[in-house]
Amino acid sequence: MFDSLSEKLERAFKVLKGQGKITEINVAETVKEIRKALLDADVNFKVAKTFSDSVREKAIGQQVLTSISPGQLMTKIVHDELTLLMGGSNIDINIKGNPAVILMSGLQGSGKTTLSGKLANFLKTKKGKNPLLVACDVYRPAAIDQLKVLGTQTNIEVFSEMDVKDPVGIAKRGIEYAKSKNFDVVIIDTAGRLAVDELMMNEIAAIKKAINPGEILFVVDAMTGQDAVNTAKAFNDVLDFDGVVLTKLDGDTRGGAALSIKSVVNKPIKFVGTGEKLDALDVFHPARMADRILGMGDIVSLVERAQEQFDSEQAARLHKKIIKNQFDFNDFLDQIKQIKKMGNMKDLVSMIPGVGKALKNVDIDNNSFKSIEAIIYSMTPHERSNPDLINGNRRKRIAMGSGTDVQEVNKLLKQLEETRKVMKMMSNPAKMSGLMRNMPKGR
Repeated sequence: MFDSLSEKLERAFKVLKGQGKITEINVAETVKEIRKALLDADVNFKVAKTFSDSVREKAIGQQVLTSISPGQLMTKIVHDELTLLMGGSNIDINIKGNPAVILMSGLQGSGKTTLSGKLANFLKTKKGKNPLLVACDVYRPAAIDQLKVLGTQTNIEVFSEMDVKDPVGIAKRGIEYAKSKNFDVVIIDTAGRLAVDELMMNEIAAIKKAINPGEILFVVDAMTGQDAVNTAKAFNDVLDFDGVVLTKLDGDTRGGAALSIKSVVNKPIKFVGTGEKLDALDVFHPARMADRILGMGDIVSLVERAQEQFDSEQAARLHKKIIKNQFDFNDFLDQIKQIKKMGNMKDLVSMIPGVGKALKNVDIDNNSFKSIEAIIYSMTPHERSNPDLINGNRRKRIAMGSGTDVQEVNKLLKQLEETRKVMKMMSNPAKMSGLMRNMPKGR
């Protein structure tokens, strides 16, 4: 996500490297590179021009403090402009009403039905809501079945009427059903088409008129670039939707849609889909996305994801074991499971400032822990709880059972030993402060 744009912007800032001050000449060269980077990322031409003109205007005449370089100042200016370009601040979804009604719109193939399931799961787990999914895509084969599968996976009820070809009626009856059963949010999944056409637009306009939703979301595949922006404009002209959801932002996308869509339709991006799992839906924060585009990471989102998986009781038990130096392979396995729940590994790494850029060409996938898990699962329960018992013969057996070699088993045992040492030290404030005092002082 945005890898190519990030690299090109970094090259643009290098024009100012070593410069003592910002001048019209070096700013012009930098801005030219920035505009080219945006156009290469499939950003709308008018948006790219307005953006680069604004950066130039703000950069020229800026006084550079002695503590920062012109390149750093330009990075700050571009960061602020990127944040404004994508909306400035995050805008919450409107879930007011009894029930709150959310209408989903978009093209076929944009991931709208899956997104409906993800949104229902988000509102249930993060907002404490009791959502109902309503299946109004009566044309696409298996669309209703797909929504029902998503509902089963998230334990969320789906209202549908098989063999009924009246999406307006289904939507109205779905809302009445929600009222009778005390659901507080209704998410209406509508039909998509392969292209924008009058029939589809008339149908969804009729649904909007009949149910008067409090929130209309336009779902778009981020990988379609400028086409996504053009489609958004066509839908907005008919629906006057409230916000955009960008799906597949974890894919090989240049980022043009994310950077252009707010300016073109003047509607905020509210959510982004970042993976295939049903919890891979993030609230969109323009400033955090600007951080990531400029290679600064997104440590706030990383901490938020970690906190979502945080179990206070388990943490208290773990703390006691660390103090007694009893951290074992069962605990090691629990930590791996918690990390995996946080999301796509490459996405997580990109949130760590500096690390994402350093590992940009390294293939990091969700199978990274497979060999470690195989080794641990090849141990007996007694060995997992008592790693010190694992002698040479046991190591050979574990290696054979996990399809690895003894060297990998030894490496994991060493890793556990080092982890124990670090955790033991971190749990002892006196030792940590002593270590800090003994560290070499910078000059």
